Amino acid sequence: MQALFIGQTYIDVTFLADHIPQGDEKSVASEYAVSFGGNAVTAAFCCAKLSVKPDLIATIADDWLGRMFLDMAAKYDIRFHPRRVEKSSLSFIMPKAGRRAIVRCRDDHYLSPFPVLDIDGCRVLHLDGHQPDAAMVYAQRCRKAGILTSLDGGGLRINTHELLTHIDVAMVAERFCQQMDKTPAATLDYLKSRGCKIGGVTLGERGVLWYDESGTVRTLTALPVPAARVRDTSGAGDVFHGAYVYSYVQHPQQSWEQHLQFAQHAAAHKVQHLGNEAGLPTLDDIEAVAREFGDGVHLGLRPARVEAAVMRRGG
Repeated sequence: MQALFIGQTYIDVTFLADHIPQGDEKSVASEYAVSFGGNAVTAAFCCAKLSVKPDLIATIADDWLGRMFLDMAAKYDIRFHPRRVEKSSLSFIMPKAGRRAIVRCRDDHYLSPFPVLDIDGCRVLHLDGHQPDAAMVYAQRCRKAGILTSLDGGGLRINTHELLTHIDVAMVAERFCQQMDKTPAATLDYLKSRGCKIGGVTLGERGVLWYDESGTVRTLTALPVPAARVRDTSGAGDVFHGAYVYSYVQHPQQSWEQHLQFAQHAAAHKVQHLGNEAGLPTLDDIEAVAREFGDGVHLGLRPARVEAAVMRRGG
């Protein structure tokens, strides 16, 4: 085990439509995608696509959507540890003009306890706050064992305040700030007060406001992806999280600024594609984003052994 993710499984149905019907109206979407979904779940798939095969504790139902998800996890060679629920969860996502409206149908009434795994050898734990009992137990276990703990704070959950005391890296969404009734800068102060060593607020097209181990506040400027090429921002934050987990596992010697820059480039790829699966980047995709939109920053994309092999081949 190198990376462990804990979250809620969704099947996402993402569609483009000029008009959302009301009453007895009907309309036909111009395009659609069906994929895995859920914050930590999508992050795990991103990590897998980038070649670090994760372990994933997530919900599963014994229905046809659950079986679809198991096929998806097997395709990406994800080691899946199920927590049973009665019905699969669904998201209906409607991207438009750089934003997205979402309707969620969620079953979080667990029929079984969360799996208890051996975390020996684990390098990083990533949570999204779902399965709050499992999140708390694993965050405490990993922190005690010296394993990096990471939180996707997409929104406030029932034990977020307590959970943060066991989190090393907390990257939260602007919605989290709104729920806390705080500015992004004040939210960083709050994360510092909870003991998070690295903290940040993702601000979409306005980049990332974050602080490093010294507490110094920095800004990562968003990459200039043209608005006309932004197809679906849903899942971009999840890809961002999965990419920095990958970067941390593969390049532990790099700074957190480099990990987050890598993640930004991964997210910039995602927003240009409809649906989560289509938007998962490869290292080649991230290199392409860096060539087109980067500012000359060296991302150190490939593991050292791969870079050395390329040099021996002469390019």
